[in-house]
Parts: sequence; C-alpha cells; structure tokens
Amino acid sequence: MARLGDFFALIRNGANIKQGLDDSGYPITRIETISNRTVDRNKMGYAGINDLSKYRDYVLQDGDILMSHINSEKHLAKTALYQKNDREEVIHGMNLLLLRPNTDCVISKYAFYYFSSQSFLRQIPNITKKSVNQASFTVSALKELSFPSVPLNEQLKIVGVLEKIDTLIEMRKQQLAKLDELVKARFVEMFGDVITNTQSWETYTWADVLSVKNGRNQKNVENPNGQYPICGSGGVMGYADDYITKENSVIIGRKGNINKPILMREKYWNVDTAFGLEPKPDVLLVDYLYLYCILFDFEILNKAVTIPSLTKADLLKIDMPIPPIDLQNQFAAFVEQVDKSKFAVQKALDESQTLFDSLMQQYFG
Repeated sequence: MARLGDFFALIRNGANIKQGLDDSGYPITRIETISNRTVDRNKMGYAGINDLSKYRDYVLQDGDILMSHINSEKHLAKTALYQKNDREEVIHGMNLLLLRPNTDCVISKYAFYYFSSQSFLRQIPNITKKSVNQASFTVSALKELSFPSVPLNEQLKIVGVLEKIDTLIEMRKQQLAKLDELVKARFVEMFGDVITNTQSWETYTWADVLSVKNGRNQKNVENPNGQYPICGSGGVMGYADDYITKENSVIIGRKGNINKPILMREKYWNVDTAFGLEPKPDVLLVDYLYLYCILFDFEILNKAVTIPSLTKADLLKIDMPIPPIDLQNQFAAFVEQVDKSKFAVQKALDESQTLFDSLMQQYFG
C-alpha cells in the first residue's frame, strides 16, 4: 500500500456556483448527482451558465472520479466514475471532490472499484469530522490514506474481471425492471386507466374494501431471531416475535416515502411511520391493490408543509374502481407466473453479487 495522494494528478473541491436560480445552461454536479454511485445526469444542477470561459478549468474529463466528502456519515466517501457522453461538458460543482487519476500509475476504473471496497471505506472514520447534521473530511486527510500500489497490467486484469460481473449484475437488474414493467402493462391492458376509470368499473371507498392498520414503534418488540419482519416504507428494518398486519397486504408510508408502496406476502410488524393495507379478499386482491397504489399519486392527500404525510381518515375516503373478482384472479395468476421468473432472475443476481463481493475482498482486502 502507498499514499493515496501520490496516485492522483488532481484532488480538489468544485466551483462555488449558486445553483437553482436558472435551469438553463451547462449542467453542474451536486451531491445528489452521485447518490446511486453513478453519475446521474437527471440530478445535475443549473445556474444559467452559457459561457464556459470562467469555468473551463472545472469541466469534467473522461475518467474523473467524484467523491462525496460532505454528507451524512453513511453516505460519506460515496464515489462515482464519470464517463463522458459524446461532446457533453459538465461543470464540477461544490461539495463533491474530484479525483483525477495519474494515468502513469492508476487506471480510473481500478481506482473507482477500490473506493467502493471495504478496505478503503474502513479508513474513512479515521479522517471523519462530525458536526450536528453532517460529517466531512478534508482533501489533505484523504491524500494520506492508503492506496494499493499495483502494476498497471495487473490493474487491467482486475478491472476486466470485475467489469464482466458488474455487467452481468446490471443485466439482471434490467431483467427484473422489465418484468415489473410487463406486470404494469398487463394491468393496464386488463383494467384500463384505473385512476380515471376508463373502463367504468364500479367504485368503492377504501373503507368498504380494506382495513388500514396503524403502525407501532418497534423498540420493545425487536428481536434478531424474530419470526416476523419489521417494515417501514423503506422495507425491512428488523424482526419481531409479533405482527400487526396480515400477509398479502401493502405497506405505504405515513410520513416521508408516501409514494413508494411495498407488496408484502407475509405477516409483518409495520412501524409507526407506515400503514398496512389489508384488502378484503372476497372483493379485492392484493395484486390489484398494489398496482393501484403504484399508479395512485398519494401526494394529492398530503397536507404537510415539510415532511409529506398521510392520515388514515383520508386514505379510507379514497374512491377506487373495483373490477370483478374473477378478472382480478386472472391478473393474480399472471403475476404469479411472472414472480416465478423474477425469483429465478433474483437468485442469479444474488449469486453474481456474492461473487463480485468475494472478488472485491480478494483483490482489495
């Protein structure tokens, strides 16, 4: 291992530009740009800059690495590799570090993989400075961290192996996304636009066809060996010995993520920031309810100024078209078949991810 700073020709913060006043001009990176560990061009900022002469030195180059150095602790040192699209020009903005590899001794993709490794991330707490709402580290402290001194030909081999598995993982994820789109397309084909009720199905309020279960704090029921998952709008948060909501139901956020429903096939303990929706199976199947919740914009029920929130009373007033139960059963049978395909793809994805993680451990420790 050697000193990190010796492997990069440039490490610095971006241009101090106030974004958001004008949504035209050249795009500018911001913290959200790399929130998914990729450079998301839909999450760039703008400031009406149409002349790059003042910021030419801050335009990203192909192979530059962006790293979050001011963020919440869990997102600190999140990294993305910039790969230029055609002739695009992107300005490097504040609050993301730019690391430009010295191509004589390091390959950009190799550096990116190393920065995603546990070996690197374990070093970050040693240079982290904490404040009330965020954490940070300095460029000078980052430069002193360890970086593997590996010959370029060996780096190329490592990158080649990891890229192949990375590509396979991405392909599996795309397959899952396409299967989800297939279910949505079938839903619309069978039931039309359920929000505007283009098929003129008979409508019922939620109070008529389902129960809304209030969540409760999980503090006193958490048990790592528990039988039932503890869930919020973000998914599983732990396990408990008891449950609140029955199987074949839907979770929706009471606060925060109010537009991200989750389909649950098993019984679960929903926390106090989420509602559990239990459909009455003689009139409403969970597969239909879940797709309806995906398409429904719960934001129209939000009355909060800061954190989006929903009330049980407002949910029970939702007027929803309900197709005949036999038609819902046909849709549920289709979903069941698609789920079998998803299970196989997910298994292959998990195996690929396990292999990738194992190789990352082998290469970087």
